[in-house]
Amino acid sequence: MKKLIKNKYSKYELEILNHIEKKKPKSVLNVAKEAAKYTKAFQENATKRKAISLRILESDLTKIKAKAIIEGIPYQSLIGSVIHKYVSGNLIARA
Repeated sequence: MKKLIKNKYSKYELEILNHIEKKKPKSVLNVAKEAAKYTKAFQENATKRKAISLRILESDLTKIKAKAIIEGIPYQSLIGSVIHKYVSGNLIARA
């Protein structure tokens, strides 16, 4: 593959592309069973939480804490909710 493509994809993604291009993958025998297997794996992992460390402006944190108090939720939950809405495409910016 060209070097340009390697910069666009992770190592794992390149392995998948190479497999598709070279091996010509075959269809699975029982699609419903395979789909159920991956659906179950997704559901088990979709709700797992991961602790992170994040540096933000102190003034932003103060504002977030104030908004969390108004909402009646912990500020960490508010931050997590904003991130979730953003990545799921449901965060609506006010004009």
